[in-house]
Amino acid sequence: MARVLVVDDDASMLAALSALLRSAGHEAVVAQSGKEALALLDGHIEAVVTDYAMPQMNGVQLTQLVRQRDETLPTILLTAHGSEMVEARAMKAGAYQYVTKPIDIENLSLVVERALEARSLRLENRRLTVEKLLGRSIIGESPPMRRLLQQVERIGPKDITVLVRGETGTGKELITSLVHAHSRRAAGPLIRFNCAAVPGELAEAELFGHIRGAFTGAHQTRAGFFAQADGGTLVLDEIGELPLHLQAVLLRALQEGEIQPVGAGRVERVDVRVIACTNRNLEADAREGRFRQDLYFRLAVVDLVVPPLRERREDIPALAREFARIYGERFGRPEAQLSAEDLAEMVSAEWPGNVRQLENAVARMVALGEGPHLTRDGTSSLGAAHYVESPPSKSAEGLTLREQVEALERGVISRTLAAVGGNQSEAARRLGLSRGALIDRMRKYALLRGSPGSE
Repeated sequence: MARVLVVDDDASMLAALSALLRSAGHEAVVAQSGKEALALLDGHIEAVVTDYAMPQMNGVQLTQLVRQRDETLPTILLTAHGSEMVEARAMKAGAYQYVTKPIDIENLSLVVERALEARSLRLENRRLTVEKLLGRSIIGESPPMRRLLQQVERIGPKDITVLVRGETGTGKELITSLVHAHSRRAAGPLIRFNCAAVPGELAEAELFGHIRGAFTGAHQTRAGFFAQADGGTLVLDEIGELPLHLQAVLLRALQEGEIQPVGAGRVERVDVRVIACTNRNLEADAREGRFRQDLYFRLAVVDLVVPPLRERREDIPALAREFARIYGERFGRPEAQLSAEDLAEMVSAEWPGNVRQLENAVARMVALGEGPHLTRDGTSSLGAAHYVESPPSKSAEGLTLREQVEALERGVISRTLAAVGGNQSEAARRLGLSRGALIDRMRKYALLRGSPGSE
């Protein structure tokens, strides 16, 4: 099912077109003007069907603006005033096809299906191009990742600042690379600056450059990261760690498109798109004075949130196999494969370190495994995926089946509580229990007393 935007100032025509699309299995989103249609474009629209003759903004003008928003989005133009001149204008504006009234229902249905197929092919070609540029596959079939990747595709071509948020290890670096690859700056440089890696007194010179003699040790003039990223994208990792006095300088650079190298008496124009990354709650930091509020709003024109691995478990098998392929080639073991048992355990494990931790676990298994399947020994088990283990229990030897099951259940509950910082409601949600049932089990296994973060 696709979401198709239908635009017509005639209410009866809107109703008829909507019914036609629904009968074909699609969802119709309606608008009675070009202005109203543009406001609806960001709602995951996959095709546009618009009338040509409308007041204020006609169908050709709307088509031009749609193409500026998303060049992969097909527009089908409808008109009762068929002429070669109108058709030429529609095609020049970038319309997918031109359909005359009275409308042949079967013909329009076929045109819509072909338009959707054409968009799917364009997106697939773009994905393959981006994967070739990045040198790796883009994996994200889970609902939260699909939504994120759709956001990236939509905002990539728009030259605006982006804030990428997410827990440590979720893959924020990949998302910034994707935004750059989808942009019109893809052929330009992609420069990264870690705001936490450079002392505050040197960060300004690193970001904006300096002239010879500007400070002790400045033996030669040096271009900063902004100048190096001119014509491309500058990624500011861990932006929340940037000292407050430099936040003001950064804000000015973003607003004016100008930088002033340390020690220089002149400013330089730069053409740079900035993407900022953080694992902190910058909005809360801004409210509490730890981060400039005006800079926060300037950076978060678009706010992309990368989901933690626990919220995209459907992607774990594909991610693990991709990492096995990468490290198999790197370590000279291209035949290495993960067993079904390994994949099942990975899907059920907690990954507080997110994708990065999963990657490290697979790399270790590839390096230490033998034969075509990556078997695990005592030093390379997935127990590391939990970080905090439950207290050791007595040996399973001699225990009844019930005692062994209870020991296993105690360990699972203990690890889940550790992974969520002791939050009982969140642990219950992940375990598929009610909070009351979880508390009963915690009492049973002596886990309740002193549980951190209990509510």
